[in-house]
Amino acid sequence: MRILFDECRPRPLLRELVGFDVAHVLDLGWQGRKNGELLASMLADGFTVFVTVDRNVPYQQNIPTSGIVVIVLEAAKNRLADLRPLMFDVRVILKTAQPGRVYRTGV
Repeated sequence: MRILFDECRPRPLLRELVGFDVAHVLDLGWQGRKNGELLASMLADGFTVFVTVDRNVPYQQNIPTSGIVVIVLEAAKNRLADLRPLMFDVRVILKTAQPGRVYRTGV
């Protein structure tokens, strides 16, 4: 299972998923790509999970037919202090996540 973090997520969040194959959009040079192009790139590169705070992704993309898992972090702000507590739920979701599904964690 390869996990991709959207570009607006603080990089230190990746440390919360020790033991997983995790990358950040910035590390791959994919910043600035629109969601459709980004999802196509991640699939082509073998990623199966996309972690984002963009609550619109499930409505803008056809996730059920994409074959990927989308995890939407819903926090009051996009700060490390607000997102870090959600990572426990992300680890729980990853244990049983099904391709083509959207999972939400947070507020």
